[in-house]
Amino acid sequence: MALIAVVEDNTSNMKLITDVLVRADYEVLQACDADTGIPLIRERLPDLVIMDMHMPGTDGLSATRLLKADPLTKHIPIIALTARAMEGDREMIMAAGCDEYASKPVRYKDVLRMVERIINEKNYA
Repeated sequence: MALIAVVEDNTSNMKLITDVLVRADYEVLQACDADTGIPLIRERLPDLVIMDMHMPGTDGLSATRLLKADPLTKHIPIIALTARAMEGDREMIMAAGCDEYASKPVRYKDVLRMVERIINEKNYA
């Protein structure tokens, strides 16, 4: 069973994402902000991270850069969740090191397809 870390400050979004992932037989780690999520990710080394980009304290872009700069966690794929859908936002998020991008409001079936594709690619790599 793959382990997925969800770093999301909105409790409703966290619950929905977690419920979708658990129903799909994934184990889920939860962090309500990046300052909690980064040490958790470094300790547990999940197979994938779903990261909200806009959180209080350390934002998702900064957290992604930190994780991708760390030899211990740089291999972990990151899916960005963001309400920002302006021109250039996707490029900025991908340049920070995210592997995928999903805009809010989140279409959970789309995110689940991304998760399944990334986990399958990782397992066959």
